[in-house]
Amino acid sequence: MRKFSITVAILASLLVAQPSLAQPTAGQINVSGQGEIAAVPDVATISLGVNTEARNAAEALKANNKATAAVLALLVDQGIAAKDMQTSNLSLNPVWDRRKSNDSRPKIAGYQVNNTVSVRVRDLPKLGEILDQVVSAGANVFHGLQFGTTQTADLRNQARKAAVRDARAKAELYADAAGVKLGRLISLSESSGHSPRPMMRMEAMAADSVPIATGEIGININVNMVYEIAD
Repeated sequence: MRKFSITVAILASLLVAQPSLAQPTAGQINVSGQGEIAAVPDVATISLGVNTEARNAAEALKANNKATAAVLALLVDQGIAAKDMQTSNLSLNPVWDRRKSNDSRPKIAGYQVNNTVSVRVRDLPKLGEILDQVVSAGANVFHGLQFGTTQTADLRNQARKAAVRDARAKAELYADAAGVKLGRLISLSESSGHSPRPMMRMEAMAADSVPIATGEIGININVNMVYEIAD
């Protein structure tokens, strides 16, 4: 009798659990949306530097200090604030003479000093003139230029709203096409990007300055949204 009672108890527990296991999962509609806001840049970051060489390290460093000081002074004269200038690299390296000789080992022919400064330019109409003048002041290394905007936070929020509207419109379209009713929002996730658009105009800041193409900056937000299909 004990074996029989145990078997009956197991069968009863399975019968009780079966309805919960058989409950259907609510249908879902999974959509993605994109929002993109274009903005004209209002700030640029340039990376420039001074590279000097001399027969000994002290001479190379002295020449570099003089040229870099002239470049920084020029930037100040152009209205660049101290907070918008930062040394990003300072290096001293030997220059090797690798020409073949009786002695196969390379020899030090001199020394090279490189001082790189990152500069944020907030007055874009002066950017071309600044680039032209820093070269005249002694800058002989240019590592790149990147445009940006000081309104990133506001632009991101605008792009977020646009992305959600795009995803919601898709979900409503799919629900209508499938003949079902769109239910509650189950989840929402975001991914974002900040990328320059193709350069769309060339602006010569001055007749004798470096021509600059500012183009546009695109703030991109992508969202994934999951809706429940209502009964």
